[in-house]
Amino acid sequence: MQQLIKVVRSLGQCSASGAWNLNRIGGVGGQRSIACLASLSETHQILQRTCREFANAELAPKARHHDREELFPAEQVRRLGELGLLSVAVREEYGGSGLDYQAYAIGMEEVARGDAAVAIVMGVNNLFLGAVQQHGSEEQKRDFLIPYTQGANIAFYALSEPGNGSDAGAASTTAKLEGDSYLLNGTKAWISNSKEASGGLVFATVDKSLKHKGITAFLTEKDVPGLSIAKKESKMGMRATSTCQLVLEDVQVPRSRVLGNPGDGFKIAMQSLDCGRIGIAAQATGIAQAALELAVDYSQKRIAFGKQLARMQLIQQKLADMASRVEASRLLTWRAAWLKDNGLPFTKEAAMAKLHASEAATYCSHQCIQVLGGMGYTTDLPAELYYRNSRVTEIYEGTSEIQRIVIANAVLRELGSE
Repeated sequence: MQQLIKVVRSLGQCSASGAWNLNRIGGVGGQRSIACLASLSETHQILQRTCREFANAELAPKARHHDREELFPAEQVRRLGELGLLSVAVREEYGGSGLDYQAYAIGMEEVARGDAAVAIVMGVNNLFLGAVQQHGSEEQKRDFLIPYTQGANIAFYALSEPGNGSDAGAASTTAKLEGDSYLLNGTKAWISNSKEASGGLVFATVDKSLKHKGITAFLTEKDVPGLSIAKKESKMGMRATSTCQLVLEDVQVPRSRVLGNPGDGFKIAMQSLDCGRIGIAAQATGIAQAALELAVDYSQKRIAFGKQLARMQLIQQKLADMASRVEASRLLTWRAAWLKDNGLPFTKEAAMAKLHASEAATYCSHQCIQVLGGMGYTTDLPAELYYRNSRVTEIYEGTSEIQRIVIANAVLRELGSE
């Protein structure tokens, strides 16, 4: 696959068919963010504009239909693969785009601005590939990187369980070594992409007495004996993506499919969650941006008491607060991505970005409904979709409460006297 950083520098035009890819870039328009002008490289700016055009043309127009009918956006996911957005930070030699994590955050925001459910597929796949790239053997990279980079296959990431909630170290799914294979037994819950995925990562414990030190990560295809899809959750939002339980009954996984070493699973999960929180922060920022844009557009068109809503100070206050939260979320997200790209600690900053952006998404979508009034409460406009989709960003990849614990512990280490 051609490296995106080369492709985005080849400025072309949209084809007659209207199909977008990263070397066919149409009209651009102005930047939304002062931070973009100040800090983004030319490559990042072109990537941002291209992803925005893709979201406008191919994601946003179909988002409400997919949500209403609970239809998996298969065609849009295929296009993500063609654009290289399913494997942004995967090295080119493994079929990825070879870009950095800031590029991933930029692309994720724009995709989520068009359809946050499609962004889930992008996020989970990149999360999975990041773990394999960092911890996998060459054989594992061959089997689980290259096939999952371009949209032909997507992955799941099976960490959560019905009873452990935010306690990722309390896995009850077991892995028993028998000969050269492990037998996995247990149930995984809240697994995104699980229905449509071809394979993924399963976390199980090889010894419950070791607690989190016994957790091990296993690579597996989905179409193996003993692995089945059980309950599909009926969700408030993100309804275009499947969220199901995975049931494992004596699922045989060769020892060669252990990612890292036995007992490394918790470490791998925590490292992945740090990266995942940057992605969720970018996703939430995209939702907040979409809500802001809808509120601005509606307030300029709606006439009440003889003037535009946008000229009323109470509405202007809402728009100002929304815009400030969006911008702060974007900057926090880019800061965390920059730290990761430069090999610096970023756990605290990723938690800050995820916390602030997810709460900003909920706030902005709520305020968008208030600006729209009765129209915001209908399904004629996407304000209610933004609201429903935003809510989960405060829950998955660690709740807002967990983020505050992570941040507080880091601050106490940095500034505390004990």
